[in-house]
Amino acid sequence: EVQLAESGGGLVQPGGSLRLSCAASGFTFSMYAMNWDRQAPGKGLAWVSGMKSGCGSISYRDSVKGRFTISRDNANNTLSLHMNRLRSEATALYYCATLNGYYWGKGTLVTVSS
Repeated sequence: EVQLAESGGGLVQPGGSLRLSCAASGFTFSMYAMNWDRQAPGKGLAWVSGMKSGCGSISYRDSVKGRFTISRDNANNTLSLHMNRLRSEATALYYCATLNGYYWGKGTLVTVSS
């Protein structure tokens, strides 16, 4: 059974940091490009960051460049997202997913509020 399980969300003050993790199982994680996506309250799904499988090519949406860092550990089948200098607009349910959209986690909630 394929599973993507996100963790690490929570309540953080503006300017704070969080580290999200995604544990993958049931498929060959190392062969898949992976994404972090998010859905803010009342809004649609938005891509946040992506990382290819082989060369590790990385990309970010403009609003998070320089503050968020995506990484992966293929030996342990995990995808991470380090989020620094968080802003209130980062409040959302964060999902990890394969780039092709085949597999999705259930999400972890990040709330940025004072």
